Amino acid sequence: MATRKSTKLRIPHSQDDCELVGILEQLVPEEPTQGRKIAMILHGSLGHKDYLFQKRLAQRFPMDSFRFDFRGNHESGGKRTQSGIGRDVEDLVVVVSYLRSTYGYEIDVVVGHSRGSVVGIYWMCTSEEGQRARAMVNVSGRYRMDRIHKIYKGQWDAKGYYERTLTVARQTVVERVYPEDLVTFSQWNTAIVWDKFPAQVDVLTMHGLHDKTVPAYDAVLYSRALGARTPGTHNLHLIDEADHNFTNRQDEVVDCILEWWDALNQRRLKTGIFMTGVRGKL
Repeated sequence: MATRKSTKLRIPHSQDDCELVGILEQLVPEEPTQGRKIAMILHGSLGHKDYLFQKRLAQRFPMDSFRFDFRGNHESGGKRTQSGIGRDVEDLVVVVSYLRSTYGYEIDVVVGHSRGSVVGIYWMCTSEEGQRARAMVNVSGRYRMDRIHKIYKGQWDAKGYYERTLTVARQTVVERVYPEDLVTFSQWNTAIVWDKFPAQVDVLTMHGLHDKTVPAYDAVLYSRALGARTPGTHNLHLIDEADHNFTNRQDEVVDCILEWWDALNQRRLKTGIFMTGVRGKL
């Protein structure tokens, strides 16, 4: 009987002369991968490839998948900055190119959380491979980038930057955020989604109604931008009492994505609110 296989890959990155580290999940590793479809799973700010629901989803998704650490995060080399969304897009381009040239994979769906959603959406809007993809899952994605200023308002010290200490993958990480980082971050063009997002891609947007990092109204804005396309559909799923990271609700996120994916493959999707039969309650 064929069994799922997890393989750690180290992908060279010429920009920082470093490696991007990720996990390739294969359902039938003994079969050829040329032309096979794959899911790309992207983590958010100061996250990593096994953060939150990412690993759980990868191990249950009915398709090969790849999840990796962006530059400067967890096991990947290079430097991370708050303003480096463009660098994250470069990382995704490098990874997609490697999976295509080494294995023959074609990206079928992108699942992103928070910053990873912003990166995935932009990649779909601007890359040839993204234009050929079939689906996108946008979890806690930020649309109004300028709202980042409210998070750091009044927190600059005499040194001219804000420093915070966090625990990422059980390791202590010290991050410095400079005012110029926020300016660059706030100017990132999410409005590209209105005109450049591929028309055929089906999208699921998920958001917690108690999200204090990215207000749930950003999910409504994505619904407006993506809900008028054809033949692609857009579904919105809001989770009551869930925060930005879906604390203690991550299995619910995975269940919802898998149920939506099943509906997509059965061609049962219509643009509108998506309610699950697994945990949905009135």
